[in-house]
Formats: sequence, C-alpha cells, structure tokens
Amino acid sequence: MALAYITCKDRNEAEKISMHLLKKRLVACANISPIKSMYWWEGKIVSQKEHLIIAKTKDNKFKRLVNETKRIHSYSIPCILRLDAAPNKEYEQWANKEIR
Repeated sequence: MALAYITCKDRNEAEKISMHLLKKRLVACANISPIKSMYWWEGKIVSQKEHLIIAKTKDNKFKRLVNETKRIHSYSIPCILRLDAAPNKEYEQWANKEIR
C-alpha cells in the first residue's frame, strides 16, 4: 500500500482533489489536515498555511494518482510524495475493494 502526501493551498483545494481521487476510485480514503509549511520558493524562504492530504492507495495506482492530481492542482510544482505503508490485513482488504 502507498500513502500519497499532497500539500494544497487551502481546504477547498484539498477537498476538491480528495473528492476527485475518490470518485476516480484511485484512493480508498483521504485525510485532510491544516499545516504550516516553510520552504524555499524563488530564492526566498516562505512560511504559509496549507492543507495536507494523506490518501491511501494501491502501489499500482500511484502513478495515475500523481497524474490526476497534477492535472487539477493549482501549484505549478505540487508536492506529491509516495510513502510506503504496511497496513493491517483487514484495512488492506477493505482498501483493495474500494480502489479500482
């Protein structure tokens, strides 16, 4: 199983992307949380509020998840990270039924 770690400019964008990925059956679940991000951008350190999506997907769906996210994300360079995860058996079985 893979977790997609995706940062977004605000809650609305995070919800839009999460709903899109759910409707496409690329994820079984998406969690959204407010975060504060600090990073280099165009030669300056930026500190701003963002929203984080942690979405649960199958290994073989991650590439499509990235492509779908990039297609609708507002950032020119969105942060989409893959984190490998070892779920419990019951959760993995449920997720596998929901992701197509």
